[in-house]
Amino acid sequence: MSDWVEYCNLRDKGRYARMRQTNGSAEPLNVRYWSIGNENYLGGEIGAKTVEEWGPLVRESAKMMRAVDSDLKILAAATVTGNWTPPMLKDAGRYLNYISIHGYWDALWQRGTHPSDYLHCMAFCEAPEKQIRKAIDLLNQTGFGDRIKIAFDEWNLRGWHHPGFPGGGANQVEMIRERDENDRNETYTMADAVFSASFLNACLRQAKYVHMACMAPVVNVRGPLFVHPKGIVRRTTFHVLRMYSDLLQPNVVECQIVSDFLKVDQESVQVLDALPTCSSDGKRVAIALVNRHPESAARWRLNLRNPAGRGQGRITVLSGDSPDAFNDVSRPERVVPQTAPLNVNSEYIEQPAHSVAVIQYQV
Repeated sequence: MSDWVEYCNLRDKGRYARMRQTNGSAEPLNVRYWSIGNENYLGGEIGAKTVEEWGPLVRESAKMMRAVDSDLKILAAATVTGNWTPPMLKDAGRYLNYISIHGYWDALWQRGTHPSDYLHCMAFCEAPEKQIRKAIDLLNQTGFGDRIKIAFDEWNLRGWHHPGFPGGGANQVEMIRERDENDRNETYTMADAVFSASFLNACLRQAKYVHMACMAPVVNVRGPLFVHPKGIVRRTTFHVLRMYSDLLQPNVVECQIVSDFLKVDQESVQVLDALPTCSSDGKRVAIALVNRHPESAARWRLNLRNPAGRGQGRITVLSGDSPDAFNDVSRPERVVPQTAPLNVNSEYIEQPAHSVAVIQYQV
C-alpha cells in the first residue's frame, strides 16, 4: 500500500515514483483518499482478517502510507455491529480519518431473479439512517466522535447477483451467463429512486459525521447508468442523484416531519420524508420531498419560521405511471423529472405517489 502511495503521489523520489514517470505520467496523480481493505470482516474476501489481526494491520499500513505522504485521508473497513470496529479503533484510530461502512438492503446475491417489490423496498428506507446513528454512537463511545468521520462508500438498495460467491462453483460459465442476464433494467424502478432519495436525506441530515457516500457501482449491474451498444439508459436513480446535485442548496436546515406511517408486514416507516436546504446567504431555499406511498398523493403543509418573501417558485418531480415504472432501451424516458411553477404560499403542496420532488423558491 505504501508503494502505491509512492507511485501515485511522489514526484520523483523512489522506485515507484520513477516507474510512474516511465509509464507516462510525469506529474504526481495526487490521490488523496485511500481505503485500507474492503469488507475484511467477510470470510470470502481475499484480504479477510480476524478481529485480532485487523487492528494491527490497519495501524502499520496507515503508518507506512503516511510516512510516504503525510496528507492522506485514510479509511478502514468497519462495521456498526459486533466486536470488529472497537478493537481496530483502539489500535489504529489515531491514524484514520474515516471508518468505511457499506449497505445493501435487497440482497439478491443468490436470488437475483426475485428482487423485492415496491412496498417491501419501502420497508428498508429508514435502515440507512439507523446504521449511520449506530456508527456515530460507536465513534463517540470510543472517543473518536470529534475526529473520525463516516464514509458510506458502498451503498445501493439492491445487491447484485453473483451466484457461487464466495469461492465460485463447478459451472463457472453458467454462473457468468446467469449473472450477466440478471442485469435487467426492469429491476431498477421507482422503488430504487425513492429509496435512494431517502438514503441521501439520511446522509445529509447527519452531514456532521457523514462526509462521503458513494453509490456502487456507477455503470451497469446496479448502476444509475446502463450502457448498451447503441447508447445509455438513465435509470431512475440517475435522475435522483442529478436532482440532489443540481437543485439543492449547500446548507441543511433542521426540520421536523409529521407524517402517517406505511405498514409493511411487521415493519412501519413514515410515508413522507423531507430535507430542507438553503443558500449561504439564506435567500434561496430548496426542499427535497419524498412520498413513499405506492398509491396516495401527499399533501404537504410547510410551517416555516420565516415565510417572508415566499411566492412563486418551482417544483421538480420524478415519478412514474406506476411504482414499478423503469427506463430501458425501448423506453428511455418513461421516468424523467418534470418541472412546473409552484405557488409556495398555497396552504398545501401536492406531491404524486411514489415520487421524489424538489421545491425551489427565493426568500
